[in-house]
Amino acid sequence: MTEQKATNVTWHDGEITREHRYQILRQKGATIWFTGLSGSGKSTIAVALEQALFNVGKLSYRLDGDNVRLGINKNLGFSEEDRKENIRRIGEIAKLFGDAGTIALSSFISPYKGDREEVRELHEAANLKFVEVFVDCSLSVAEERDPKGLYKKARAGEIKNFTGIDDPYEAPSNPEIHLKTDEMSLDQEVAIVIEYLIENGIIDRRYFFAPHQRLDEHDEQRNAAAAAR
Repeated sequence: MTEQKATNVTWHDGEITREHRYQILRQKGATIWFTGLSGSGKSTIAVALEQALFNVGKLSYRLDGDNVRLGINKNLGFSEEDRKENIRRIGEIAKLFGDAGTIALSSFISPYKGDREEVRELHEAANLKFVEVFVDCSLSVAEERDPKGLYKKARAGEIKNFTGIDDPYEAPSNPEIHLKTDEMSLDQEVAIVIEYLIENGIIDRRYFFAPHQRLDEHDEQRNAAAAAR
C-alpha cells in the first residue's frame, strides 16, 4: 500500500451520510472494474452499460484508461511503477464515486493481480462493493481486432512494455463476473452485468426494462420509472 506522507491531517465527516446520498439516487454506489487485454472489449462494454443504466435513470460514470491518462494521470507512463500508481489513483477516485452513490465503470488493463487486490481491499475497508469483471479475450483475437493499431506497433518494437507482448497480463483467478468477449454478444455481456447489479441490491429490477438501447429510445419507460420512485 502507498505510504501516507502528509502529516497533521484528519478525516472530516459531514452531516450527510452515504445512506442519505443513496436514498436520493435510489441506488447504491459500487465500482465495476473491467480488466483485460487491450482490445478485449472493456471500454465497449462500459459504454453500453452506462447507456443501459442511463435509460432507467441510474447514475454511473466511466473511468476509461486513455481518458484518465489524458488528465489526472497524464504524468504517468507504462513502467511497472507507473502502472501501479495509475491503478492506485483510479481506485481512490472510484471509491469516491461509490461513496457518492454513483456506479463507477472502470476500464483499465490493470495487468497485475496485486494492484487490483489493493483496489479491492480499499473498497472493502470502506464497505463499498467492488466487482471485478474479467473481460476475457484470447491474445490472437485481441490482436486481430487491434482497434488502435497498438499491437502492430508493439510487434514492430515501436511500443515497449506492452501488455500481452513484452509485458505480462495476470488474469483474475476468481472474478465476480467472467465475460468471454470472443464468444458472447455485447447484449449478452451487458445483461450479465446488469443481472449481477440487481441480484446484489445495487439497482432495483423494477426500474430496469432493457439492457441495451439507444439514449433516445423508451422515454415513456424512463418517465414511468421516475414517477414510480
